[in-house]
Amino acid sequence: MAPPRKSKLPKPLPDGFILTDMEKKKWRLGKIIGQGGFGLIYLASQDVNKPVAADTNFVIKLEYQENGPLFTELKFYQRAAKPESMQKWMRSRKLTFLGIPRYWGSGLAEYNELRYRFMAMDRLGSDLQKVCECNGGRLKKATVLQLGQGLVDVLEYIHENEYVHADIKAANLMLGYRDPDKVYLADYGLSYRYCPKGVHIEYKENPKKAHNGTIEYTSLDAHKGLAPSRRGDLQILGFCLLHWLCGSLPWDSLLINPDKVQETKSRLIDNLPDSVQQLSVSGANTDEVAAFLLHVRSLEYQDKPDYQLLKVLLASVERGSLDFSVPQGPVEESATKGADPHTSKKSDKCFNNKQACNEDYCGDDDDEEEKATPIPTCYLRGPPIGPGAQPKQKEKEGLPAVRRSLRPRTVQNYAEDDDDDDNEEEEEEARPEPISACYLRSPPKGPRAQSKQV
Repeated sequence: MAPPRKSKLPKPLPDGFILTDMEKKKWRLGKIIGQGGFGLIYLASQDVNKPVAADTNFVIKLEYQENGPLFTELKFYQRAAKPESMQKWMRSRKLTFLGIPRYWGSGLAEYNELRYRFMAMDRLGSDLQKVCECNGGRLKKATVLQLGQGLVDVLEYIHENEYVHADIKAANLMLGYRDPDKVYLADYGLSYRYCPKGVHIEYKENPKKAHNGTIEYTSLDAHKGLAPSRRGDLQILGFCLLHWLCGSLPWDSLLINPDKVQETKSRLIDNLPDSVQQLSVSGANTDEVAAFLLHVRSLEYQDKPDYQLLKVLLASVERGSLDFSVPQGPVEESATKGADPHTSKKSDKCFNNKQACNEDYCGDDDDEEEKATPIPTCYLRGPPIGPGAQPKQKEKEGLPAVRRSLRPRTVQNYAEDDDDDDNEEEEEEARPEPISACYLRSPPKGPRAQSKQV
């Protein structure tokens, strides 16, 4: 039988199917609880003599053997995330928790002449993307900073083990199944070994690989076609923190044009810290995120970041239980008044019970497209427009009304074994210009007012 096309989801294995991993441990499959990318996610159990319980602590990710993402993820766990190595590192840092899911085993299986690859993992709960959707796109500042500190720990660990994640985003951050206060950085299908055998990959721009990643958060390095690096991971994290804190990003309306997104990000970074500080929303200034991104900007491509300093920059609040309730303040009040009643009810339902949003991990929902709706006026950070006023929309003076979906977007894979063309000509980069006032989201100025150029 010809091998199946890699772009298709695998044909499901029957309920109760027994898998044997490379260490001869047996796993029984339960029901499918989700799918994402090219794989299926099953409930699983090590007790093969009875059906898998609904509250089992394990899942198995299953793909066709020929697929690449699960193989890449397996290599990461086998090389960099062995449980004993993680425990030793945590003790050296005096940490009680490190947000990397536990890997339990992997192997190959065959059914009806089709070959599969599988990986057994800890079962996780809902992803942070769903939490953000419940909140209208925002999280409380204390929660954002605590998430940032925990993710810096995760990135320091994987960086010290020669890997970068390269696709940090809310859809890849999972709440613990038993404890939603624990948040895990998951999905290492795009992880990249940036420092094989201790030798950092060289700086080389490749236009064929430009803009790889999830476009909202792609690092400037990735926009240029550079291989992922430590500073790239941290810049992606900085963009995520800014998004969770403010509810949107200055380039949200430009996502169909990667070059424009890159240009806007460059202006934001070139004009730090003012460009980020001016994005502050009611009750939540962005000073810490501005300082974080400013330090990341100072790093060279091969530099080792000062992770402890980055944690200090985000440490203006004490670490405690994560609060995923809806941020309060004038911005949220106006949003509630103009919100769809179904959305408001959903938000109340999500956070009257802390675990109400902690559903099983279901992977990406790319097959179910939702029509993007204009973001409420309150999130645009300008003064309210009067009932009879008509806002001016000029391409050169301001961004169009932001229309975006919070649904995770398709990412492009960075092929680790793809050969570079040594004879490619590098495109000449235009010198970045100061960020325009429209991108700073401060209240609009009068027609004769002059914007400050930093």
